[in-house]
Amino acid sequence: MANFQERLAHAIDSKQSLVCVGLDPVLEQIPADVRARHHEPLRAIAEFCRGVIDATADVAALLKPQSACFERFGSKGVAVLEEAVAHARSRGLLVLLDAKRGDIGISANHYAAAAAHVGADAITVNGYLGPSTIQPYLDAGLGVFALVRTSNPDSDVVQGPKLADGRTVAEMMADIVQSLPGVGCVVGATKASDAAALRRRMPDRMFLVPGYGAQGGTTEDLRSMLRSAPKTLATSGIIVNASRSIIFPKLEGAALGTGEAWTDAVRRAALAMKADLSVLSPIDG
Repeated sequence: MANFQERLAHAIDSKQSLVCVGLDPVLEQIPADVRARHHEPLRAIAEFCRGVIDATADVAALLKPQSACFERFGSKGVAVLEEAVAHARSRGLLVLLDAKRGDIGISANHYAAAAAHVGADAITVNGYLGPSTIQPYLDAGLGVFALVRTSNPDSDVVQGPKLADGRTVAEMMADIVQSLPGVGCVVGATKASDAAALRRRMPDRMFLVPGYGAQGGTTEDLRSMLRSAPKTLATSGIIVNASRSIIFPKLEGAALGTGEAWTDAVRRAALAMKADLSVLSPIDG
């Protein structure tokens, strides 16, 4: 079987899409008609997740469920996460579990086994405890995206300072990622000023890019993250995540009482993002 990075590249090129849909269900923001159909909040979340997956399965190259949104409900929430992952995979989607795990030794082994049990193809990992934080997930057969330069504003406090050798902390982490075969990295679209230097340190790695859309990142912010001279969309070396702007879009016609179905709005938002990112496609010949 091809490894995760190869499967992701195939998904990007076959769908001609750099879209990763962040599945971050927040009960209060789920459409009212979905909530009204269920006395049990978790069943509303399950229906919502299924609707998002069905609306975007042929548009997105990757689905990224946020584990915390499900874990907060305990074991029943994890069961809904497993249900969503299984449905996504049945629709041909690759699944990246956004869990940002960051432990070592036997604890990391347990976290890796848990992600595999959920059915995820890959996971996000906080590697700031060192390379041994990352290895157990690779050993479990999972794809890995390690945090390097995250999109939140106060990440500068930890990731921006310079070391004695002149590298920033983020650049040090980039060097660790580059030393681990097959590991991708997380670099926020809101940190575009650092992206060119990070790409030079990780010339062949896949960048998972959060911060696009609702957080303010734009298509132009992504250009410095691209690999040199890509031949196909997948070899551009990025996959771009959006959550709120896709799964909670504004419904057209809502003010007139003729609003579109929420699943149609989700699909429209995903297609708009795909079109927006299409300007990054390499020109043949």
